[in-house]
Amino acid sequence: MNTATPRIHEAAMRIFATEGGKTVAVSDLAREAGLSRGTIYNNLDDPHDLFTSVCETVATEFRSSINAACADMDDPAEKVSASIRLCVRRVHDDPHWGRFIARYAMLEPRLGSFWAEMPAEELRSGLISGRFTFLRDQVASITATAGGATFGAMSLVLDGRRTWRQAGSDTAEIMLRGVGLDPAEARAITQRELDPLPRLAVFDAA
Repeated sequence: MNTATPRIHEAAMRIFATEGGKTVAVSDLAREAGLSRGTIYNNLDDPHDLFTSVCETVATEFRSSINAACADMDDPAEKVSASIRLCVRRVHDDPHWGRFIARYAMLEPRLGSFWAEMPAEELRSGLISGRFTFLRDQVASITATAGGATFGAMSLVLDGRRTWRQAGSDTAEIMLRGVGLDPAEARAITQRELDPLPRLAVFDAA
């Protein structure tokens, strides 16, 4: 991927997040990205596919950055908590990203697919080890609940009704308590300091 493509995707994400819809005029995209129309055309196979490309880029970057942030964690509870809290913090650090996710996550399965991957694996791991207590066939329901609750927490931050620390920690604590952790331990895990999500290469050139 050349340096122009991430810049185009970042600009498109900002436009989609602010204005809605799934199409964008090339002139608006060029203005937002600070590039010429010719550069836009030279780096897009089909402008009509841009929304799909942005969704895939956002989903890939988020999945990769969460996995990188949690790479040194061994406790399934800590990983589930970090996934929720870092997602909510990302809204504070990058409101356009947050608004894009808030607008489209329920409509575009690829944007919410993360919750059926790493968090689901950690839930299964925690269940097998005895760290969590729930029925085996409840994993899908729990991950769907975690995803929905996280998107709700993101909206609280975007609307200025809660800080990212409050919304992220509260949501993570509720989820950990729901899978069987002692309330005091759930609170302790969700109060630990976390570094912000690393910014990975797919958007680095923006």
